[in-house]
This record gives sequence, structure tokens and C-alpha cells, in this order.
Amino acid sequence: EVQLVESGGGLVQAGGSLRLSCAASGFTFDDYAIGWFRQAPGKEREGIAGISDNDGRTDYADSVKGRFTISSDVAKKIVYLQINDLRPEDTAVYSCAAAPVWAYCSAYGCFSARIYDYWGQGTQVTVSS
Repeated sequence: EVQLVESGGGLVQAGGSLRLSCAASGFTFDDYAIGWFRQAPGKEREGIAGISDNDGRTDYADSVKGRFTISSDVAKKIVYLQINDLRPEDTAVYSCAAAPVWAYCSAYGCFSARIYDYWGQGTQVTVSS
């Protein structure tokens, strides 16, 4: 059974940090890139970070560059999202998803939902001012 399980969300004050985790199982981890997405209430889902260990690349949305860092532990099949200097506008449900490496950052870009085969349920991040 394919699973992507996010954890690490919570309630934090502005300026704080969180590290989100995405644990993958049930598919060949090396064949997939992992993306992080977020969706705030009343807003569209936004792709914010992605990693492909297959070709050693990481990608970020402009809105999070400099504050968010994506990394992976291939042996453990976990992808992390370190979030620093949290702001109230970062409040959202954060989800991870898996896309085949051949499709990642290809014809449809890095964060188009159409290239992602598997999705997690998400973890809530709430930032208080």
C-alpha cells in the first residue's frame, strides 16, 4: 500500500521554526521526486518545494525561498521541510506528494498537481502573531 504520511505540524508563534516530515512507503522511493504543497483556507493549493534525489535537485517557490529548506533521508525514505521565520501567512495544511522523476520539472513544471501520483493527508501548521 502506497503511503505518504506527514507529521511535525502544530501551533507556533511568528518567528518560530518547524520541521515537517513526509514518510514514504509502498513505492520505489528512488523513482520519485517529492514535493511539498500547502493550502490555506480559501486559497488554492500552492507548490512550495520539491526534491529529486535522482538528479540531485531542489526547487522552491519564490514565496518561500530563503526560509524553507527541503531535504531527504533516502535510507529512511523521509523528506523534510524545514521552515524558519514562520509568519501568519504560512498558516495552511502542508502536504507532500510523489511524482515520477521523469515528470518532475519537465513539461508541466515542478509543482503541477497533474504530475503527482501519490498524496499524503497533510499536517496543519498554524502561526500566531
